[in-house]
Amino acid sequence: MSLAAESPSPSSSNDDFAAFLDLELASTPSDTSPANGDSEEENESEYIEDRNEGEGFSNDGAQVVEEDVSAYEELDAERSKRRRLCEEKGIEHGERKEVQISMKQDLEVNIQTSSSSQECPPHPGFMWGVCIRCGNMKQNSESNDQTGVALKYIHKDFELTDTEIERLRESDLKKLLPRQKLYLVLDLDHTLLNSARFVDVLPEEEAYITSTYLTGVLNPGSVGDTSRSLYRLTSLQMWTKLRPFVHKFLEEANEMYEMYVYTMGERGYALKMAKLLDPKGKYFGTRVISQGDSTHRHQKNLDVVLGAESAVVILDDTENVWPRHRSNLMVMERYHFFSSSCRQFNLQGQSLTQAMRDETEMEGTLASMLRALRSVHQIFFDENNDKDIARSDFNGRDVIKAVRLKVLEGCKIVFSRIFPMDYPAEKHHLWRTAEELGATCSTALDESVTHVVALDLGTDKSRWAVQHKRYLVHPHWLEATGYLWQRQVEEKFSITAKKNSSISTFVESIPVLPWEDAEKEEDS
Repeated sequence: MSLAAESPSPSSSNDDFAAFLDLELASTPSDTSPANGDSEEENESEYIEDRNEGEGFSNDGAQVVEEDVSAYEELDAERSKRRRLCEEKGIEHGERKEVQISMKQDLEVNIQTSSSSQECPPHPGFMWGVCIRCGNMKQNSESNDQTGVALKYIHKDFELTDTEIERLRESDLKKLLPRQKLYLVLDLDHTLLNSARFVDVLPEEEAYITSTYLTGVLNPGSVGDTSRSLYRLTSLQMWTKLRPFVHKFLEEANEMYEMYVYTMGERGYALKMAKLLDPKGKYFGTRVISQGDSTHRHQKNLDVVLGAESAVVILDDTENVWPRHRSNLMVMERYHFFSSSCRQFNLQGQSLTQAMRDETEMEGTLASMLRALRSVHQIFFDENNDKDIARSDFNGRDVIKAVRLKVLEGCKIVFSRIFPMDYPAEKHHLWRTAEELGATCSTALDESVTHVVALDLGTDKSRWAVQHKRYLVHPHWLEATGYLWQRQVEEKFSITAKKNSSISTFVESIPVLPWEDAEKEEDS
């Protein structure tokens, strides 16, 4: 979409300024990508290794592929060119009567000044300190009178007032809901992928991933095409492994949600990762939020997301970075592909590279979370299908809570020697998790108890569970159920079950062997 300007008293300067704002705010990666007609040869580009498209392999087995900057990084170059053009035209920022801001991803807001009630001040927002409605410069006194948010991921000098953001959100929601969509904010690291610096990857680990993932052909020792999931990024001096099922996850989630990326990583890293996940820019567009865009240090906040909070779902592996929006949050299990990831979180178990394994596609974490997201979406719109869908008072946070309460609905759980004797059981995280999942927790045994959670067979409650044929499970059963948002098979977590506790994941994993070993196993 474009930024159109209609003024009761047109002037060439105003038209140029509106057109410039159009180029600044409305540009998205999909507009300038090769898929839309630009040839890759015409783009200035860097090189990243290992897109693994089946050609152009380097001597070390890694594939070298031209990273088309048209989707994300070319946007900054285009903005600079247009800014120079604006300066050459000698554009003056004044006399503006009406500006319509439009963003490519179905976000349209009319900032009108046709009536006296809409005249500035108050100003709706600023670009380079210039009001986007009236064209006047921002005064120091106005900085104290009006609070606002800098939306630096749209443009480093762009900010909107709180009032304008709320109006914008309401307007966009009225357009989004009839399309049967909600908003989805996605974390990157340990959620959709796992990255490790070159210096943090052990020599034997690098040898394994190079011989397994960078051969350029389908590995017979794995499920799925591993050649398209690992990237050697020389410009960042790091490896990045995409989580299994991520491309299918994004494709299907895009049908139900308008998606943002929100990472605590730096902007350059965020754009690189978004490019790997969304090479054509069709899922995220310019909605890539990084550490420098956040308004709170070491925290994430929805104040920079241009979507109504009541319709936002957050997918992240870390709860404490969202202190203000936990009711919007769906916490999921971390992806520990590299050994440095386990060291970062002080985990004793092996990483997936050390175990020569990876999550399965269809039974892995992202597949589980996609099912949960479908449930949230279905319940939200089923609950409201007989109402005015353009209303903005539906609360998706209640739906998220309802979906979680259904996971262990009908279960009654007793814990055996899980909590310290003098510790209030109801404050323990396992107790709270069970209740959030819809289970009833108790300290006493009776015939209605369905599960006993214990660490061994040597307690009275454990023996009671065996005698009365109740589920006797390890605490990992409850943790896995919580992270995967679906009830896990109890037999896999029973006290007597043989577990591979050395791997730092709850989900199903499969062997991914080096090419030579995989061929031998296939032959045998």
